[in-house]
Amino acid sequence: MLDNLMHDHVNIAALLKVLEHKLDLIRSEKSVKYKLIADIITYLGDYADKYHHPREDAIYDYFCKYRADGLDISDKLAREHQKLHELTEELDEVVQLILLDAVIPLDQFSQKLEHFISAQWDHLNFEEREIFPLLKEKLTEDDWRIIEQNWEHSDYNDPLFGSKVEQHYSALAERIRISES
Repeated sequence: MLDNLMHDHVNIAALLKVLEHKLDLIRSEKSVKYKLIADIITYLGDYADKYHHPREDAIYDYFCKYRADGLDISDKLAREHQKLHELTEELDEVVQLILLDAVIPLDQFSQKLEHFISAQWDHLNFEEREIFPLLKEKLTEDDWRIIEQNWEHSDYNDPLFGSKVEQHYSALAERIRISES
């Protein structure tokens, strides 16, 4: 499961790099495809809120209950996940307005986008530097089996990075392939 989380982080990082590129274009007053930005925000919101963060929360809760030895990381992570959820919803609302041809000052949008990207990177880095090594060290193979058995979404197919890309994300998947080449 930890390998899956780390793989998710690689995928999220690829999306953040696309957003960073779009942010650079916006700041240079060049044309961007806001639909692509919307697809990334939608994916991050849907995937993170419905699958990635709940899986992390389940692992962290188990860790705190059985292996934390007095450490309590679950509250901080839950707060961060909630903050990311709120930032995602806020940015999604703005992007949807832009797609409906509402006039949104570019400097306001670029600030929101930059804050969103920064918060996402901070969260990924926190987990990878502090949380994942702790989990790897403290959780046993039996712990991982128990967590996996209790995970209710084991049949979930990632709509963008999974075995079959949903039609809604086909343009985004192509954009990611191009940027990775």
